Amino acid sequence: MRPADRSAPGTFDGRVRIAGMSSGQRRQGSEESGTRTALLDATAQIMLEEGYAAVSSRRVAAQAGIKPALVHYYFRSMDDLFLAVFRRGAEANLARQQAALREPRHLWALWEIDIDPRGTALLTEFMALANHRKAIRAEIAAYAERFRETERAALAAALEARGGAPAEIDPLVATLFMTGISRILVMERALGITMGHQETLELVNLWLEALDPAEEH
Repeated sequence: MRPADRSAPGTFDGRVRIAGMSSGQRRQGSEESGTRTALLDATAQIMLEEGYAAVSSRRVAAQAGIKPALVHYYFRSMDDLFLAVFRRGAEANLARQQAALREPRHLWALWEIDIDPRGTALLTEFMALANHRKAIRAEIAAYAERFRETERAALAAALEARGGAPAEIDPLVATLFMTGISRILVMERALGITMGHQETLELVNLWLEALDPAEEH
């Protein structure tokens, strides 16, 4: 694993300036650019395969197959790059969540999002990064609250429709249970730990079946 650039926190190890412009005025590349997308893809892949500490401007450029100067052109700082990767993933996940709510068995669809290994693994890396970057921390908190509230509302409606079945439980607690369990399962699988996983999944499946049975769809 390569260490992160030894530059000042939140900055790349160098500045690229366009003639006639200060660093504060430096032009940014288009958000629709294929090169920018490649940089975001490369950063996410490095985080998943090697961890956030391996992300550097040179490493991202090499992964994307572009010149390092283009990294500086599209992102003023490392925080900008990380935030762009996180926001793209967060918006995609929120869109998936809205699509899941339109599914006939929407609680099951929501659970599939919760246990998605790639998304959970990347979020775990961002949570570790957030210990060192306040901007990332604030973004994660805002996203988590939006996602959790939507899932809470769906569970609340299902519980109310069943008179609290399968047991009296606060919908918010149920939401935390589902997201917490999914995160633990993904983290442990990455370590090769599977003891109790099948039993836990079977319990969740029983609970979801009671709330969102197949015969009603």
